[in-house]
Parts: sequence; structure tokens; C-alpha cells
Amino acid sequence: MGKENNELKRDLSSFQMEMIALGGTIGVGLFMGASSTIKWTGPSVLLAYMLSGLVLYIVMRALGEMLYVDPEVGSFANYASHYIHPVAGYLTVWANVFQWLMVGISETIAVGVYLDYWFPHVPGWVTGVVVLATLTGANLVTVKAYGRMESWFSLIKVLTIVFMIILGFLMIIWGIGNHGHPLGFSNLWTHGNFFAGGLKGFMFALSIVMTSYQAIEIIGITAGEAANPQEAIVKSIKSIVARILIFYIGSIFVIITIYPWDKLDQVGSPFVETFARVGITAAAGIINFVMMTAAISALNSGIFSSSRMLYTLAMNKEISPKFLKLSKRRVPEVAVLAISGGVLIGIVLNAVLPLIWHDSSKIFVMVYSASTLPGMVPWFVILWSQIKFRKEHPELLEGHPFKLAFSPFSNYFAIAALIVTLVFMTINPDTQIPLLIGFVFLLIMGIYYMITRRHKN
Repeated sequence: MGKENNELKRDLSSFQMEMIALGGTIGVGLFMGASSTIKWTGPSVLLAYMLSGLVLYIVMRALGEMLYVDPEVGSFANYASHYIHPVAGYLTVWANVFQWLMVGISETIAVGVYLDYWFPHVPGWVTGVVVLATLTGANLVTVKAYGRMESWFSLIKVLTIVFMIILGFLMIIWGIGNHGHPLGFSNLWTHGNFFAGGLKGFMFALSIVMTSYQAIEIIGITAGEAANPQEAIVKSIKSIVARILIFYIGSIFVIITIYPWDKLDQVGSPFVETFARVGITAAAGIINFVMMTAAISALNSGIFSSSRMLYTLAMNKEISPKFLKLSKRRVPEVAVLAISGGVLIGIVLNAVLPLIWHDSSKIFVMVYSASTLPGMVPWFVILWSQIKFRKEHPELLEGHPFKLAFSPFSNYFAIAALIVTLVFMTINPDTQIPLLIGFVFLLIMGIYYMITRRHKN
């Protein structure tokens, strides 16, 4: 198969790249999971989001520096193979596939739960299969169709968050929704210690917050199909990090300012309550719709991202060349169908296991959480690869408009922050088993690589 027949179509705009990254990063965790991290550490959760945001910024600037010179499909996996070791690239690809497969299965089932709000008599697996088939079709048509669909999904989430932040500040400063009495900012310090859970609670929360930013590196995968890669990369990375930090930190700030952090467990969803307090009586339905689109969006991003990673494995001759097959519209159809098939198996297992094993739902949650460690692998390899990239190609840095500041010291800081986060995850009883599952998966794939490579040699 000639190279020209293996080239994916470059059809994504910088706006679509940004929306795809937003779609993968802003998920249901922000809408429903905010209460959990706040309970762990109180108002200092804001610092956890800021610190994680700094790590996020360093990772994305390191990725952007390399992408500007070499925008390719499966970018950070290819960088890992070239600058670190082929096994690093191999594990990065499989880590990404594993992460998105688990997220995809979970989000498909979540869609069924959200649709149950309006269609209580339709089985969740039925709606899950319908949504999966629709998104698979969109991913098979053209990358432009995928980008357009993902842009709309992400836009719904973004507008909801922006609207919620605006309503929150109106309530805090002018008392709208609170009978004209401004709430002020006293809830930030009048309900106990700023670091309510001490250092341990803060670090436990940090581990969860850090993982909430995962998937933003999907920009590195979309770069291989961008219409004007260099221009799109610079524009997308500059804006996406700022937007995500505003959305996350802005939302959390509004929540802990409006509601006493130690009573959030009595509120339910802070997003629903914020809309309801200003008189939007359909708040529950609105947020349910937004969370449904968030789940669909995450699944959509997962199919795109992991299918391109399978394509990268085939390009590197690590799996069957059948995964290189492109449709007439330059879409890796076999890879897309393979990922969708994996998600479909998960949907079937989720429907069958409760009939056999009553605790299967808990096991599924653990498997979903197991994507945390594999989700961090791309960040590690991006930071490490960029250090080696600079050493090997100092000539490419002359006149480079998008360099990472203070490298390699900023890289070392981010790597240390990720390692500390993982250490505290081993201490936290809630994250020990999921972390172990992710580690075992990576270990098995590493051993498999070594065995198969030895046979090839």
C-alpha cells in the first residue's frame, strides 16, 4: 500500500480542533463530580485546579513545540517511539486505546441513564446501541462530519458552563436569585479551614482533579488531520488551555462561593441548583440534556482518538496492516469499526452481568477508573520527548514561535507533580485498585511487546 493511499484527509479547522479537545476534557465529571473533590479539601480545591492547570499548560506547550515542527497522526506516540524508545510509543498507543475504550463504554451506558429521564420504559442498552451506531456512522463519513458534530456537542457544554458562571456572579454580586441580597464571598472562609482535609485531603483531591484534565492531548492526534497544521496548532493550544482553566476554575469558584462547601452533599447537583435559584424551573431537564451531550461528546472523541491510535500501530507494523485501510473519504474505517465493536461488547456485558453478578456495577466503576494511569502516560511521554527533541534538534528552535518556557526545568516540575499525584493515589483506598488495574494492563502490554519483538528479531 503506497504512502499516498495511507494519508488521512486534512479537513479539521482550528476551531474544530479546539472543540474536539474541549469535548474530550469537559465531561460529566465537572457537572456531577464537583461536590466530591470539594468535600475532600474544602475551598483549597481551587488551588488544586490551578496547580493542575499549570501542569496542563506545560504539557500542552511541550506538545505544541514538537507539533509545530512535525504535525502527524498519533503524534505523541510517534514522538515517544523516536525520542524515548519504541516500547514507550507502543505503550502510549495502547494506553490511549485502553483509556478511551473504558471511557467510551461508560459514557455510552451513561447516555442510556440520562435518556431514561425522558424515556423510562426504553432499556438503557437500546439507547446506548443507537447512539453508538450514530456516532460510528459520523466517524466513518468524513473527518469534517466528525469535527462538525463534535463542535456542536462541545458548544452546548461550553455555553451551559458560561451561562452558569454568569448567573453565579449575578447572584454573588447583585443578589439576583437571592431576593436581591448579594451573597458575597464569605463562604470561601467562614466554614472552617481553607485546607479542610489537610495535606492528605488536598493531595487526594489533586489526584482526581489532575485526571479531570486528561484527554486535552487529543489535539496532538487531530493535528494530523488539520487543514493548516502549524497555524491551527498555535491558535488551538493558546486558546484551549485558557478556556479550560476558565471553565473549570470559574465553575468551581462560583459553586463554593454560592454554597457552603461543607453542605454541598445536601444540594445535589450544584449546576441544577444554580439554574433553579434564578427561576429556571426546567433546570433539571436542561442539565440532564447537557450531561447527555457531554457523554455523547466524550464517546465521540474516544472513537476518533483511539481509532487513530490503532492506525498509528498499523503504520508502525505493530498490528495487522488491515487497520491501515482507509475509506474513499480517507477515514480509517477498520480502526473505527474495531473501537466501536469494543464499546458494543462493553454495552452487552453491562446488560448481562447484572443478571449473573449483582455487584457488577461496582466492578464496572473500578474498570472505568482504571483509565486514570493509562491516561497519564501521554503526559509523561510528551514531557520527556520534548526534552530529547530539544537535544537532538537545536537548529529547529531558532526562530521557533511556540517554545516552552523554562524547559527542561518546567518539564521536571510537571513530571514531579504527576509522580506525586500517583503516589497519593496508591495511599487513597478509593483509587488503589483502579490504579493497580491500569498498571497491570500496561505491564502485560509491555511484556507482550518484548516477547513479540524478540520473535521478530
